[in-house]
Amino acid sequence: MKANVGGIDKIARIIVGAILIGLAATGTVGAWGWIGVVPLITGLMGWCPAYTLFGLNTCPLKK
Repeated sequence: MKANVGGIDKIARIIVGAILIGLAATGTVGAWGWIGVVPLITGLMGWCPAYTLFGLNTCPLKK
């Protein structure tokens, strides 16, 4: 798995995922809030299967 999630994208995924999980854990939103696990994991791994499927890459090129 080659990294395809770049810096700002990675940070945004981690923040949004953590917020959704926190809201679901406190009961503020319904069970759908647990979907925050997906952006959290993809942000931590630096790889997104949907990006691979659509040919996207937000990672800067390494020289």
